[in-house]
Amino acid sequence: MKTLRVALAQMNPTVGDLSGNAEKIIHCMSGAAARGAAIVVFPELALTGYPPEDLLLKPGFIEDNIAALQTVSRHARGIVAVVGFVDRGQDIYNAAAVIGDGKIIDVYHKMFLPNYGVFDELRYFQAGTRCPVYEMGDVSFGVTICEDIWYPTGPARTQALGGAEFIININGSPYTMGKNAFREKMLATRASDCAAIVLYLNMASGQDELVFDGGSMVFDERGNLVARAKLFEEQLLFVDLDLESVFMWRLHDPRRRQEKIMVSGQQVARIPLPLPEVVPHKVAPAPLAPPLEMEEEVYRALKLGLADYVRKNGFGGVIIGLSGGIDSALVATIAVDCLGKERVHALFMPSRYTSRESREDVRALADNLGIKVEEINIEPVFKDYLAALSRAFKDAGPDVTEENLQARIRGNLLMALSNKFGWLVVTTGNKSEMSVGYATLYGDMAGGFALIKDVPKTLVYSLANWRNRGKGGPVIPGRIISREPTAELRTGQKDTDSLPPYPVLDPVLKAYVESDMSFEEILNLNLCDPETAKRVVTMVDRSEYKRRQAPPGIKITPRAFGRDRRFPITNRYRNF
Repeated sequence: MKTLRVALAQMNPTVGDLSGNAEKIIHCMSGAAARGAAIVVFPELALTGYPPEDLLLKPGFIEDNIAALQTVSRHARGIVAVVGFVDRGQDIYNAAAVIGDGKIIDVYHKMFLPNYGVFDELRYFQAGTRCPVYEMGDVSFGVTICEDIWYPTGPARTQALGGAEFIININGSPYTMGKNAFREKMLATRASDCAAIVLYLNMASGQDELVFDGGSMVFDERGNLVARAKLFEEQLLFVDLDLESVFMWRLHDPRRRQEKIMVSGQQVARIPLPLPEVVPHKVAPAPLAPPLEMEEEVYRALKLGLADYVRKNGFGGVIIGLSGGIDSALVATIAVDCLGKERVHALFMPSRYTSRESREDVRALADNLGIKVEEINIEPVFKDYLAALSRAFKDAGPDVTEENLQARIRGNLLMALSNKFGWLVVTTGNKSEMSVGYATLYGDMAGGFALIKDVPKTLVYSLANWRNRGKGGPVIPGRIISREPTAELRTGQKDTDSLPPYPVLDPVLKAYVESDMSFEEILNLNLCDPETAKRVVTMVDRSEYKRRQAPPGIKITPRAFGRDRRFPITNRYRNF
């Protein structure tokens, strides 16, 4: 049987850490060679980290990344490696270097540059034009980058018709809910259409708002899933490719013979590679990590995103304002799960409106998580604020202004502790609140990282319930989950005083924010009455200025605020 062992290095690079990323790559090359791999593959822009954004506008950064690649290539002995980096010619390219025998042998340039959603690749890169096939002894393969594999008639098809038995596809593919199932269908289709094995490699890392979920996969020439790496974890995935099976399958596909005529030798350059002397090994079944249920996927994405943001930016710990509500409880639980209780600090800031239940639930949550809670009563400061403003407010009655004062006092206290001890303030506002402006500028929006800003309120409850069903039993007190949501900024206040119930609100927000539906299309869904729909749409549009001032937070839905959804603040368009 004609087999070849390939290692997929599902690594966690750091943007801009050229030397650190190079060291990781060199270490993985050595480990892959020791376990009999002939080829080891690294993610898209593994050397620079992804996405490097406007670092790409600095010529010095480009040159330093090429110098790092030269260092890596000198260690490519006894193995062939495919490494994502930024290439430079008359322009710059999102590229994959094919290295071996201590040198760079060839470079593939990404052909399809995404420029939608969170992607801005046309801002930086020139598109490639070559579809080379690499020949290593009697083995032939192609290399593609991320978006290239999504096109049925793209470079993978050309390479397969040009003789490539397997296609390597390196990625920096961000996580969103439900994307994995869609990816699998696409990759299975591409493999069967090309009659080639497809190796999909993704990084597993957090970078600002984005989380890259790993989940690297291998599909055989019939479109069957034969290997899958873990989600949200670094892993060196080994797979033994059955290339004889590719040959046999192609013998039985007469259509392919006709299509091959369309591919000329000029389109497909053939690049010879050294044939490594690999360590003898027995063919072994590749690991097939199980899929995760939706709540676990999202929870682990949030954990990885927060952990990497804290670690890569050098914060010693985080501080969270606990209120006794569901949002802060979930944020604190995720923080403890990914950072450990020693690095999570909590502040409880009661006022005249804080209930006994909230006090009890904050203490119960802290005990369950094993974290210490500092308590600072904001009532004296609140009274001082009201006294200082009494003359200016003498002709105006109480309203939302006094509510916002309390939130801003709390924001100031959290930021004071952040400044004093170097802790990152993790805010607790969810996507539902961010959508409609049910959050206070310089108050509960004040902080360095908004962990759940892309998590709708209804999903917050689902995540809390999922976590409570997990190993170790319930962590979030049941009353926090069952109580009606309230900001406790005035007597008897409930969220429903200002907003539709969240089971009504969230579907409308999904339709308007994530699907860009018109007012009429939303009404046709029969989600709510026309006045409620109009009120929600208006609140979303009027709150853009607030969202522009919010801290970054992890993208988990197909359309997150910020990089994904860019609307003008000054905007009078209405379609109702």
